Amino acid sequence: MDPFSLTYTNIHHDPALPTAESGSSSAASSVAAASAAAPSRYESQKRRDWNTFCQYLKNHHPPIFITQCSGANVLEFLCYIDQFGKTKVHNLVCPFYGQPNPPAPCPCPLRQAWGSLDALVGRLRAAYEENGGPPEMNPFGVRSVRLFLREVRDVQSKARGISYEKKKKRKRLPQEGDDLDHDHDQIT
Repeated sequence: MDPFSLTYTNIHHDPALPTAESGSSSAASSVAAASAAAPSRYESQKRRDWNTFCQYLKNHHPPIFITQCSGANVLEFLCYIDQFGKTKVHNLVCPFYGQPNPPAPCPCPLRQAWGSLDALVGRLRAAYEENGGPPEMNPFGVRSVRLFLREVRDVQSKARGISYEKKKKRKRLPQEGDDLDHDHDQIT
């Protein structure tokens, strides 16, 4: 059996937990068990993303097995996903290029936002390894994918007039209640 063909079915189900099907005696315990067995929003999204990527590889001509997948295939997938985006990214010739809040509509294309692509790659990178892929062969972590994401971030930052720079942590100023002198704690 191919280690990459594993699915997420019942991955979070603990058979020891009571469920409605197992005939638990109290409704409260079955509700608690159902909520404990349900995957988190992140896990559900990761599973959907993984299934979408696997379906993309299956529909590729010729079909590609996950074991044969490379960074180039990941880049093709990201470009394919880009067509379903909802973020307006202005072209260089657009009069609203570089404006975060354009005053009127324009014909510029809708794209996937950089943050969405970055999060997608992160989830797929984790899913690849959870489905048996070796970390050193993970196509979602290769240099070309990281460079692509950086380029998308930079292009969208300029086109939309939005800075994607990491926020610098502000130094915490000492408060009146803070005590910087710890000598008084010693017993004399």
